[in-house]
Parts: sequence; structure tokens; C-alpha cells
Amino acid sequence: MPKTRLEAFTDAVIAIIMTILVLDFAVPMEPTFAALWGMRFKFLIYILSFVSLAIYWNNHHHLLQVSKKINGRVLWHNMAFILCLTFFPFVTAWVDEHLFDTAPEITYGVVVLLADISYAALAHSLVKVNGADSEVARALCGFRKSKITFVIVGTGLGIGFFFPIAVVISIALSLVLWFTPDKRIERTLFGEDISCSASGKKTH
Repeated sequence: MPKTRLEAFTDAVIAIIMTILVLDFAVPMEPTFAALWGMRFKFLIYILSFVSLAIYWNNHHHLLQVSKKINGRVLWHNMAFILCLTFFPFVTAWVDEHLFDTAPEITYGVVVLLADISYAALAHSLVKVNGADSEVARALCGFRKSKITFVIVGTGLGIGFFFPIAVVISIALSLVLWFTPDKRIERTLFGEDISCSASGKKTH
């Protein structure tokens, strides 16, 4: 299967998930700004989820751009990644109604963490099929950003059992790492000679 089919399928699914997110919004009961202000938490969680999905899409796009080959393992890892993303509308709707409650917050955090893990697994499978010296392997350079993300979100989940809002805060912090597309991937796309040493330092 050409990788363009995988990209197109994933793009379509993420677009549908983003659309479902906004469908959860109901118009305010009263035609007042006060009623609109009462929906502030809904807007905040919606924006957080939308930005998360946008970042997943952006990085998924870049990941496939620097990959030359895919196989059956890649397809199934991609499906697992999509499965995690499809839970976003559900957990977003739950947590925006119960922002300071433990169960919705922890569930939201678990879905995000599983999405992060499945994305990293997808990246690993692409490195494996393309080779340790491939462009995608050099661009990812030891999966440092993913490892840092696991620590941030995992810590937020641990604290979330005592202070639920910590989960949302940790997710927002983790997004800062991914908001700008990975520079190594972009430089690889531009044809620069990028390599990654065993110590994780950049070499040219």
C-alpha cells in the first residue's frame, strides 16, 4: 500500500473527530454574555482537545513525509493511534462538565497518554521498516520528545488523583513541546544532512 493512502485515511478520520468535538456545543440557554461566560470551561477544554488533535495531525503528516516505506505493522499501529484519537470527543464532553472531578480528569489524561504512546509506537514501527539509518530514524533522534511527554502527562495523572485539575495542566504543558513541528524533521524534508549520534547530540 502506498503511504499516501494511509495519510489520506488518517487525515479524514482526524477531520471527522474535530467536527464531532464542536457538535457537543449547545447554544447558551439565555441570550446574554453571562450565559456565554458560563460555558468558559467547555471552550477551554474544547480548545485543548482541538489543539491536541491538530498537533497529532501535524506531526503525523511530517512523520509520514520522511518515511519511504510502510508495512502491515505500520498500518496496525496507525489504527491503534486512530482508535485512541476517536475517544477524544467522549472524554472532552465528560471533562468539560466535571473539570474538577477525579474520574473524568483521569480518564481524559489516560486517553491522551495512550494517544501519545500509540503515536510513539507508530514512529518506532516506521523506523523499523525504514531502517536505523533512514531519514525518519535520524529525524526522530531517540524519541526524546515522546519520552519527555510521557513523564509530564504521567506525572499529571499521578497528581490528578489528589488534585484533578493537574491532569489538564500537564496536558497543556506537554503540548508546548509539540506545538512547533520537529525542526529535525523539517530540516530532513528540506534535504539537509541530519544524523543522530548514540549520545543524542546533533551531528552534521
